[in-house]
Amino acid sequence: MKSKRASQPQQSDPPSTLLSLRKVEDLRWEMQQVQLAIARRAYELFETRGCEHGHDWEDWFRAESELLRPVSVSMSESDDWISVRANVFGFEENELRVSIEPRCITIMGKKEVSVTETEGGKVKYIDWDPDQILQLIDLATEVIPESSVVELQAGLLKIELPKAAKQKVETAATAA
Repeated sequence: MKSKRASQPQQSDPPSTLLSLRKVEDLRWEMQQVQLAIARRAYELFETRGCEHGHDWEDWFRAESELLRPVSVSMSESDDWISVRANVFGFEENELRVSIEPRCITIMGKKEVSVTETEGGKVKYIDWDPDQILQLIDLATEVIPESSVVELQAGLLKIELPKAAKQKVETAATAA
């Protein structure tokens, strides 16, 4: 489903790109693959320590930090809307997938490896940061996923979500 744009960009704003929302079911398989990779790495860390128990959370968080790039998220709320901002700097539109449920946002991203040609053959660009993100954002208020606006602007993912409670009240009022 294609998200809708809430307002026209200002003249000074950097260019932005609207993102298409993905179905939750489509992202679940990809999420599962990332979580399995984290579990495998956490188990490797456990084995490296000589299978010493009691450090499972430490191993899990270290594996996450090795495989996933951190995403800073800020949220603000009004009577009608929830605004979410996520720093996904370095990820392009085609590398990001966003899914919105009534009470949860899923942001996934996987960097494509850029290849540069040299005289001796191909050399891959090496980035020491992890090349993928997986961020689940729980929402305190139910929203209407199909009416949300998702856009990428200069490394900032902007998500505008209309609250469902306000819509339900308005619908009930017009029906009466």
